[in-house]
Amino acid sequence: MFPFFILNIMNTSKISLFSKILLLIVSALLFGSLLFPMWRIELEAPQYPEGLVLQLHANKIGGDVDVINGLNHYIGMKTLHTEDFIEFKFLPYIFGFFGLFALSMFFIAKRKGVIILFFSFVLFGVLAGIDFYRWNYEYGHNLNPNAAIVVPGMAYQPPLIGYKQLLNFGAYSIPDIGGWMMIAAGFLLFMIVVKETQLIQRFRKPKIKATLLLLLLPFLIFSCSNVKAEPIKLNVDNCDFCKMSIADGKFGAEVITQKGRIYKFDDLMCMVNYCKTDSEAKIKSYYVLDYNQDNVLIPAETAFFLEGGDINSPMRGNIIALSMEEEVAAFRTKLNAEPITWNAIMSK
Repeated sequence: MFPFFILNIMNTSKISLFSKILLLIVSALLFGSLLFPMWRIELEAPQYPEGLVLQLHANKIGGDVDVINGLNHYIGMKTLHTEDFIEFKFLPYIFGFFGLFALSMFFIAKRKGVIILFFSFVLFGVLAGIDFYRWNYEYGHNLNPNAAIVVPGMAYQPPLIGYKQLLNFGAYSIPDIGGWMMIAAGFLLFMIVVKETQLIQRFRKPKIKATLLLLLLPFLIFSCSNVKAEPIKLNVDNCDFCKMSIADGKFGAEVITQKGRIYKFDDLMCMVNYCKTDSEAKIKSYYVLDYNQDNVLIPAETAFFLEGGDINSPMRGNIIALSMEEEVAAFRTKLNAEPITWNAIMSK
């Protein structure tokens, strides 16, 4: 049954055939998302090499719920049960409503209706995010004071999105298949609104096509969400390979995984050995400390390296990195070292 206000939309301009086709795809994505998990929280720890997964569907909690509940008991967290969350009773109907809304706009084809659909969907996303954060906060802070393991001042709130370390567990929160379908539906609705309101044409510079900007938008959004290198805290952070304290700001290194987890090392070869040892780690970015600056990380792929000679790094990797090519000759003579490429380092 279509919402009453949709049937009474003012007589505004019709949307294009292209936008109507996108609305059909949006409707299919919204209905299809009900068949898949919406969100997932992955837990990684040495005692669980294959990891644990908590999956949130539109109407239930799935994944390794029993195992996670068992772990939660020891640290005083509430156990998870589908019936404890009223959201699961309403979410399927809300998603169905938006699916029907999009389908109705295919037939009604009114510009104003599509705009209402888009902003209603955005508002729902904001409210859902707030509710998810509230749930995470209560889940991680309301602990049983009589639990077997009590760490004073410690909270176990999972991240809203991205990575967070919780004791010896790494928690990674990200949309699952259903969630990505919802995000795709939202992006397509945004494209329809931009096209039908000619929003880009009103602000574009000469020679820039609206279609090109729409194609670039997902990449711009993705780049804004990238995890950046985290400064190494000297004499505080420990090497994730040799476990020694990182004390020298000229030899260290850092990697960021595809999931956004950061690992720090006191020696460049510790990083190389770690990546070889943990073959399942999918590294997204490599950073090294610039030898000619104090505790400044630079991208490893663009750095220049010297090896051997009088170089004396903490774990005897004996390799330094420089950000400027013109610095190589001076340090090569000063340290009696030889150039080495990044690929050669990674193949050691």
